[in-house]
Amino acid sequence: MNKREFLKDVVLFFPAAGVLGALACKAEGKEMSASTSTGYDASQHWYGMGVDVDKCIGCNRCVEACKIENNVPAEPYFFRTWIERYTIHADGEVKVDCISTKTPEQRLAEQNAPVDPSVVRTFFVPKLCNQCSNPPCVQVCPVGATFQTKDGVVLVDETYCIGCRYCIQACPYGARFLHPITHTAEKCTFCYHRITKGQLPACVEVCPTEARIFGDLKSKQDRLVRFQRENVISVLKPDLNTEPKVRYAKLDGEVR
Repeated sequence: MNKREFLKDVVLFFPAAGVLGALACKAEGKEMSASTSTGYDASQHWYGMGVDVDKCIGCNRCVEACKIENNVPAEPYFFRTWIERYTIHADGEVKVDCISTKTPEQRLAEQNAPVDPSVVRTFFVPKLCNQCSNPPCVQVCPVGATFQTKDGVVLVDETYCIGCRYCIQACPYGARFLHPITHTAEKCTFCYHRITKGQLPACVEVCPTEARIFGDLKSKQDRLVRFQRENVISVLKPDLNTEPKVRYAKLDGEVR
């Protein structure tokens, strides 16, 4: 029996065992020691992302870049980030569909389809892990595989993850999935391997309209801080008090 199978059995019998909590420090220490070795000081940053809904054109380039950069499974229903299209009709009906599950040909056909006269507004909303300041996924992980770094990014150490799916169920944003090959939890990391080197997340780098803005909330001169200052900011599911660090500008009240 390997370590993952052993821990999974332990969780089934002792889901609240205090000894498992000690593993959290080990998982976090592994990631932070790797960052420290490169001269990066996580304590000096607090990362977040802004999304200008009016600028998103639904091109899906961010999704494709994310899949390539992070080796996300090729199957159509695995995403670290995805795009939802909201269609609002005159009678108040709201239709939501994920355009990221469709082929480029399907998206082009829908784009060129005749205009429905009953539609009063259509817009796109990029979604991803909200990198919560108060992440419920971290609270429920029985082995500490899901943890929050000092710069506010929530990560998963796959060497500790036992695939129990507790974090997937706890995430109110549907931002996690179980990797079909490793059988461990996976989600957006803000491209942690890039941002600790001063680079942008892949999705931000390829956005042709700059709908996504990544930055450091600790820096008053940061573009993300200015973005928040200059816009009316909304977050998804604010009543849950998860304190998301993905903030939206011009977000329609129909978006959940």
